[in-house]
Amino acid sequence: MAKRNLFYAQSGGVTAAINATACGVIQTARANRSRIGKVFAGRNGILGALREELIDTGAESAKTIAALRHTPAGAFGSCRYKLKDPQVDDSEYERLLAVFEAHDIGYFLYNGGGDSADTCLKVAQLAARHGYPLQAIHLPKTVDNDLPFTDCCPGFGSVAKYVAVSTREAGLDVASMCETSTKVFILEVMGRHAGWIAAAAGLAAERDGDPPHLILFPEIAFDPARFLARVERTVKRHGYCVVVASEGARFADGAFLADSGATDAFGHKQLGGVAPTLAAMVKDNLGYKYHWALADYLQRAARHIASATDIEQAYAVGKAGVEYALAGRSGVMVTIERGRGARYRWSLGEAPLEKVANVERKLPRGFISRDGFGITAAARAQLAPLIAGEDYPPYGRDGLPCYARVEQKLVARKLKTPFPA
Repeated sequence: MAKRNLFYAQSGGVTAAINATACGVIQTARANRSRIGKVFAGRNGILGALREELIDTGAESAKTIAALRHTPAGAFGSCRYKLKDPQVDDSEYERLLAVFEAHDIGYFLYNGGGDSADTCLKVAQLAARHGYPLQAIHLPKTVDNDLPFTDCCPGFGSVAKYVAVSTREAGLDVASMCETSTKVFILEVMGRHAGWIAAAAGLAAERDGDPPHLILFPEIAFDPARFLARVERTVKRHGYCVVVASEGARFADGAFLADSGATDAFGHKQLGGVAPTLAAMVKDNLGYKYHWALADYLQRAARHIASATDIEQAYAVGKAGVEYALAGRSGVMVTIERGRGARYRWSLGEAPLEKVANVERKLPRGFISRDGFGITAAARAQLAPLIAGEDYPPYGRDGLPCYARVEQKLVARKLKTPFPA
């Protein structure tokens, strides 16, 4: 069988684990040189294919590629770019196919969330209609943990660990100062529609009364009166109150507590500002001294405290993506399957992209306590294994972690027409 080239791209918000998946892809492809020629990476995600900006990963040393496993963010660049609906305008998809054909790309591995799953599916379908031989595999990645048909999403376990650790540490800080200082601390975490990250904060509690005392989920309608009453009761009982709020917290009518009015490239509302909104509510109604924090990029970039389980799974997903492509699979997403029994075990599987694309998996109601402010034992059993273990990066003499830097050497363009035409 003639060698074909492989194209890999990172999509959407990056994570502490996405480069581990890239490492799995590139190392596995290099181990299969008899069937895979060059390995290209898209410069800034799918834009790299549209613009014919293909990074030659072969120019990177084995040491640099290995270091990707412990490097956060997206080494090749990512993007939030929504391709036009091919039913209305298929020029961008035609462009992708032209680039693939020009560079003899037979394997397309797209690393992202629900929107990228949809793109991967459409590329696979277009290639099939044109009779172009292409194996299109979707590699799951999202801190929101909201993709269906997989036990968890690479990237989530490390965010969950960061949030749980931060909640425990901040809780100890507030508890030590609450007598004469801060009474209420509010931590805002990511999660537009699904409360998985917020739920992970619940892992911080070891016994009754430990923070977080309140968790606000997108799945539970926010009631200001109930919230304030619970905060006041908690402060009177424990002397302080720690709140973890999802950025997607919303009122009963569906309106977000913090809607900036802007949207991203995919039409998703840009959120942020739940914590100060809640803090103002506490100050105006209860008069407590407060502090709030926005985890923002820190939670998804925190490779220094990544989950060992998460990194292992992220690498395995990249490795499996190459193996699935070589086996002739296409139009599927690599999945993580949880084994049965009390001891956490996992393996890899696959799901058809027709069922994955544009489907969000929200936090089950059974994972949220009856009062709507905490997590259940079932949630703890689901989440705890995902943050297990530490996979520390190497540290330099300056006391800082050592991360990989790729050269991003581009191969020569072969198409005469630039993008956009």
